[in-house]
Formats: sequence, structure tokens, C-alpha cells
Amino acid sequence: MMGLSSWLKALVPFLAMVVVEILSVGLTTLSKAAMSKGMSPYVFVVYSNALATPIFLPFLIFQRTKRPPLSFSLLCKFFLLSSVGIAMMQNCVIVGVNYSSPTLASAMCSLVPAIAFVLAVFIRMEKLDLRSSKGQIKIVGTILSISGALTVTIYNGPAIVVPQSQSTHNTISAPKLSSSMNPTAASNWIIGGLLLATAYLCLAIWNIAQAVVLKGFPSQKTILFFYYFFGTLQCAIVGFALERDPSAWIITPDIELISVIYSAVFGNAVTYSLLTWCMHKKGPVFVVMFKPLEIAIAAFMSTIFLGDTLYTGSVIGACLIVVGFYGVIWAQSEDGKVENHGVVDESRSPLPSPRTPLLESQSHV
Repeated sequence: MMGLSSWLKALVPFLAMVVVEILSVGLTTLSKAAMSKGMSPYVFVVYSNALATPIFLPFLIFQRTKRPPLSFSLLCKFFLLSSVGIAMMQNCVIVGVNYSSPTLASAMCSLVPAIAFVLAVFIRMEKLDLRSSKGQIKIVGTILSISGALTVTIYNGPAIVVPQSQSTHNTISAPKLSSSMNPTAASNWIIGGLLLATAYLCLAIWNIAQAVVLKGFPSQKTILFFYYFFGTLQCAIVGFALERDPSAWIITPDIELISVIYSAVFGNAVTYSLLTWCMHKKGPVFVVMFKPLEIAIAAFMSTIFLGDTLYTGSVIGACLIVVGFYGVIWAQSEDGKVENHGVVDESRSPLPSPRTPLLESQSHV
């Protein structure tokens, strides 16, 4: 019984991360379904963040004696984090999903470690040794990830799985470039890919910036309250500027309301809590190792629930991204071992180190 209990206890973090990826894909799938029924993506982002904000309000109130004092400069940093991580990133993600599909969003999200690595080298936060095997693996992994993203965006290929509804009506709900497709649909798919690439560039920047902020203000849940609060205000400004139809702001009590509540509760509070717990128990490398699983889950759910066709190009591109993803992650984790003199003890610290953002790829949508 002792052995079984230990085994089950060790299994919990794995199950928790699988749940995180399912919840993440469920969010993009539900939001895509809501937008397919006419919900404005800008309205969705505003309401989901507005509903998530009060979830973290108790932490702001009850932890005020345990956290460092707030200052105007800190609030400005929180405001900038919200600008990059919510106003820009979330709007690009949700509009990109609206133009394309959850499968493409999940595949592109795995680019974050590669993008963060390039940014870190550019700002000299990361040292790149071209003569070392780890440095070469990082470069190859980054190239493979970017090549996979281009493949999954612009290459179609033969269909692998065609939902019954599509085979009956001979339609394609998530088309990519091919000689027989609607040019407008092809253009939408590419626009969606570019928006998603922009979004995950913003996420990589946000990951690096939030690590800097956390070094001076190690209270994650307080940051999250202001993150969602400022993000709601910023998205409201963007939404009112781009969505001029007053009726679009009225949410119907169907898939629209369900998707907003799901985003606030499960997409933000529950997912964040599970991620924080898993990172505390197993470290940041363990957390991101599950990210490619999201691609498979998204392909399955998009095919079953949204009627998307699965193409050869998507599979090839996803495989390239996964190989590049694990290459960058492995090389990054090996660097961490060297810096810690061969001892990795990330699981003891619930707070990200300056290197942690390169290992994070979660999407705050």
C-alpha cells in the first residue's frame, strides 16, 4: 500500500498538467465556437478579463501585510505588463483563432521558448556559445520551430482526417493554402497565423518582463490582480474603438456566456493555480514539457467539436515544432544545471528565476 500511495502521489503532477493542457485547448475551442456563432472577439477578451479580475481581489486585500508596498513605478510596470500580455497578446490570440483554428494556435504557442531565446540573446540576457553543443542545439531547435510554424501556416497537403459533416458537404472549415481552396479562406488562415505569431512574440516578451518585475516584487497573485485589472481597462478601450455595434456587447445566455465564464474561471484561475502548484513541485522545465501535448488535444477537439479537417501539413509542421521545442528546452535546462554546479533545485522555489521565462509557454487567454 505504501508503494501504491507513493506512486499515486507522484502521478498527481502529471495528471494536473494534462488537465491544464485540456483546459487550455477547451478555452480556445469554446471561444472559437462562440465567435463562429457571431460573438465579437474583442468583447470576449474584455468580459473574460473583467470576470477574472475579482477572483484575485482577495489576495490583494489579505496579503497586503505580507507583500512589499506598492509604488507608482510598480503600478506603471504592471500597466506595461498588461499592455503586452493582455491588450496585445490576448487580442491577437483570440482574433487569430477566429481567423484560423485552435490547432494552429496550439502549434504556434510552442514557439514561445524559441522566440524567448532569440529575444534573450538579442538583449544579452542569454549568452550563446556557438562552439558548444548546447548552443548549436538551441540554434537548430529555433530554426526547426520556426520552420514548423511556417509549414503549419502555409502548407496544406492531403487531408488525414475529414469529419463526416465535411465529407458529406465537401466543405473545409479551416483551410490552408491549396489550389482548390477559397482565396478568401486561404488569406484568413495566413492572417490568423501572423496574428498568432505576433501574440506569442508578445508572450515571450511578457515572460521575460514579468521575471524582472517578480525579482523586485515577489507577490504573484497581487501582480495578477493588477494584470487583469489594467488589462480589462485597456481591452475595453480597444474593444470600444474596434467594435462599434452596441448589440455586440450583449452576451447571449448560450455558448457565449459559457465561454466567458470558462475563460475567467478555468482559463485563468484554475489553470494558473495548477501551473503554480506543478512548478512549485516539479520545476518550470517539467511544466513546459507538456506543452506539445496541447497540439494533439487541439487537433482532436477541433476535429470532433468544430469540424476542422486535419491536414498532412499540420502534422509535419507540428512535429518540426515539437522537435525544435524540446531541443531548446533541453539545452536551456542543461545550462541551468551547469549554472547550479550540477544540482537543479528549481522545485524548491515557486518563483521564476531570470531564466524561467525561457522555459514557460503558457497562454493567458
